[in-house]
Amino acid sequence: MLLVGYCYGIRSERRLCEEVNFNLAYRWFCRLGLESDVPDHSSFSKNRHGRFRDAETFRYVFEHVLMRCINADLVKGEGFAVDASIVKADASRQRHREDDDDWGNGRAVREYIEALEADNVPTGKSTRKISPTDPAASYTAAPGGPAFYAYSTNYLIDADHGIIMDVEPSTANRTPEVETTKTMIERVEDRFGIKPQRLIGDTAYGTAAMLHWIVEEKRIEPHTPVWQKYEGKDGVFGRADFTWDAEADCYTCPAGKTLKRYQRNFKKQRTGINKDNNIRYTAIQADCAACEYKPRCCPKAPRRKIPRSIYESSRELARAVSQTPAYKKTRRQRKKVEMLFAHMKRILKMDRLRLRGISGAHDEFLLTATVQNLRRMAKLLSQPPPGCRIDAPARQ
Repeated sequence: MLLVGYCYGIRSERRLCEEVNFNLAYRWFCRLGLESDVPDHSSFSKNRHGRFRDAETFRYVFEHVLMRCINADLVKGEGFAVDASIVKADASRQRHREDDDDWGNGRAVREYIEALEADNVPTGKSTRKISPTDPAASYTAAPGGPAFYAYSTNYLIDADHGIIMDVEPSTANRTPEVETTKTMIERVEDRFGIKPQRLIGDTAYGTAAMLHWIVEEKRIEPHTPVWQKYEGKDGVFGRADFTWDAEADCYTCPAGKTLKRYQRNFKKQRTGINKDNNIRYTAIQADCAACEYKPRCCPKAPRRKIPRSIYESSRELARAVSQTPAYKKTRRQRKKVEMLFAHMKRILKMDRLRLRGISGAHDEFLLTATVQNLRRMAKLLSQPPPGCRIDAPARQ
């Protein structure tokens, strides 16, 4: 019955019971006879928060449907696309707590307190405002407009037919959204033995650490734009205008001067790696002061500095991939994830959660992804082979 409700956008469990009671197709799908009693709406809450969650029933159903898609050759496994979308939490944006008062004993509050005691609080949670009804939700204004409490649903899909390979909830912040990608890729590889040849994502997944994990650890080709903060703007020289010499470990500027890691030698060898995993190469101040390109190179600084990530080799590979014809194709394939998010919110009415806590978001996102795979599988497998289709008669 829950699958029927999520498949047809019936968000109310009371209304779902009424629809199943009068709809013969729903009764047939739920294996209820004409005179069989429809379960009470309260039984959904008891089972969802009890045996369904303890036995990971929703995860089992999702993976069973995914396996059917794999057996039907709807999953190629060559390229995966990943993205995240913000969904409103069941919490009022006007109510928040900034003190240690008694918050009550709700299920979401108990789950949050247990995470605090286990030192396992979801990372990236807003520290400015905390909802008293759903403390784990993030207070965000990322979509634009007034801020609200929300979670993020993260999809990992096959780029061929748009089958959802995995789904994972997170707080509505960029860092945990990117980290869930690692969890999903490793889980798909562990349970189904499928590892993609390329990973498609937006700029949020093009950070240096993430690209290093994709390229060096997983050996996957990154089809993501490189997140670059130091590119030149308004006629100022960017990183691309400087030549890198790996053997000499230095950059050469357009004027022919070198930017080195250190301008002097140390008795004790230093790595020069900062806390942000970057190595800063600097020019000599006297060279910059007498240079004719200073207004275009460092107009507001005494000398030019270029940060280089310790994962720069992975970033360079991603830049090289972005110049290939295959990259242009994968840019179009990435839109399939956004189409699934639009379908989830507009057709399935999943623009706001009904359950609270990270566990509630996990259950709702799993059920939504399951019915989206079911609808996609029914659409693709119900079509007759091309040779068996009946064409319209030719006009005379």
